[in-house]
Parts: sequence; C-alpha cells; structure tokens
Amino acid sequence: MTKTINWKQEIISYGFLILGSVLFAVGDVMFVNPYHLAPGGTYGLSNVINALYPWKVSLYALCMDVPLLIIGTWILGPKFGFKTILSTFLIFGSTFVLESTWGYKPVIFEFMHEVVEGQAVDKSMLEILGTNLYFKPDYFLNTLVSGGIYGLAIGFVFKSGATSGGSDIISMILHKYTKISLGTLVMIVDSIITLTSLLLGQIRLPIYSILLIYIESKIIDLVVYGVKSYKTAFIVTDRVEEVRNFIINDLDRGGTCFVGYGLYKGQERKVIYINLSRADLLKLKNNLPALDPMAFVNVIDSAEVMGNGFLPIPRQEEK
Repeated sequence: MTKTINWKQEIISYGFLILGSVLFAVGDVMFVNPYHLAPGGTYGLSNVINALYPWKVSLYALCMDVPLLIIGTWILGPKFGFKTILSTFLIFGSTFVLESTWGYKPVIFEFMHEVVEGQAVDKSMLEILGTNLYFKPDYFLNTLVSGGIYGLAIGFVFKSGATSGGSDIISMILHKYTKISLGTLVMIVDSIITLTSLLLGQIRLPIYSILLIYIESKIIDLVVYGVKSYKTAFIVTDRVEEVRNFIINDLDRGGTCFVGYGLYKGQERKVIYINLSRADLLKLKNNLPALDPMAFVNVIDSAEVMGNGFLPIPRQEEK
C-alpha cells in the first residue's frame, strides 16, 4: 500500500523549519552573543568560545555539530532524519550570513551619555561588549527577548518534525550507556554548557542564561502544544452515578470508570478518569461538594490530549 504525500502539510512543515532556523540565528547573533550568554547547546558553547577566542560562532558550532551527527549515527543508528540535518545546516548558514553582515552588535541597549576616554559618545556607534563600552547593556530585557525568540525558533523547528540535534546527541549517547533518563541528561549537559560562561568572569551570565532557558522552554510548549491546556482528573467516589451524570450531561464529556482498592481498609472503590479543559475543571470543582463532598480528586496537567473532543489524532493518508 503506497502512502501519499500531503504536499500542503509538507510545505507548511518546511516553512516552519526555515522560519525556525532563521529566527534562531537572529536570536543568537543579535541578542544572545552580544551579551555573552550561553543557553545550552553547541551554539551556547560557541558563544563562550567566541568571546575567549574570536572566530565565527557558526563555524565553531559547525565543527561540533557535524562530528556529533556522525558519532551519533554511528553509535545510535540512523535516528536523525533529513529535517534534523537540514535544520543543522540552515541554522549554520543563517548564522554565518548574519554575523558576516550584521556582526555582533546588540539590538537592546541603553546609550551612555558620558565621555569615554576623552571622547563624546557617538550614538551611531554600536560596539560589542568589550573594553570601551559605548552603550549600557540591559541584561534583563535582553534575556526576556532572547528567550522569546529562541523559544519561537526551536518551537517552529520541533513543529516541522525536526529535532535540535547538537548537544542533545551527547545526552542520547550517555542515556544509552548510563540508563539515566534523557530529560535529566539534557539538563545536566546544558547546565554544564551554561556554567562555562563563568569563564568570562561574570557570575550574572550563567544566571541570565538559566532564565533564558526557562523562558525558552515555556515558549516552546506554547508553540508546539498551543495556548489551550488540559487537565486530567482522577476522582475516587462512592457516588459514581451522580458524578457520572454531571460529567456526561453538564460537561458533555466522556470518561473511564474503573475499580480500585483502598490500601488502608482494602475496600473496593470506584475511580473515574477524565480529561478536562480548564473551564470544565472549574465547573467540576464548583459542583463536586454537592455531588460528593467525600470524594478524593487528583488533578494533573496534561501536555497533550488526543481523541474525540480534544486534539485530532494524526492520520497518515493512504492510497
């Protein structure tokens, strides 16, 4: 059975990939690098090395990305699809062009209205952070904007079906041999890269870099999963019919009821499992005291819920 290609979806996918790659370059060259931040990844490490030994950030990153892709493919197998490889080189190309034309001039700064070394400050001059500062850096605002741009960029790359590659490959290799969770290893690797900014002699650099990573992660979730969030509720109740009728008739939702046993007395208990929007959860909480004031409810965040009434399940068209 031959699978057909959804060209509209593919065009949109590659559009996200290109947009994300270009945005990443903008964020790194215009916002992250001028402030010597290191928010993880090969480009974060490249920014630190660039500050110590000036060379193009894109070339430093490429010297790390290509060997990592080769080593990762050799150890882990062909897990890196065409889009991930394409994204690696699109980010490299965009960053190379931008740093070759724009340089490393910051976008966010405050002009200093003092005389520097006997000369009045020329407001048309935009020097990178160095010995003679012709501008006053605004670290906090720059970090907020950098995190937003990075989050949008990586979110678009993820949305295209590509992965970030780079230093994540190190985490994947370590995961294979240590069995430590991949999320933990990613955090460890990125934290080590972030701490390398201490080599530049300022304690605030890793602090702002960590804040950038936090903002970036929130924006990525927003881009990938959307604004709408869902909650999952487990309701332990002796009044199953009352709660069931409210869920079906008032909330217009379905759910699953299964039997459990209390650990303390070993009594049989009914548990209702249901996914809700925030508005539905609020209605449930407001009505639950009347339905069953003795109910036990556990509510957790759900990153994504697919199926009837929620997000559609992706289907591959077939011919």
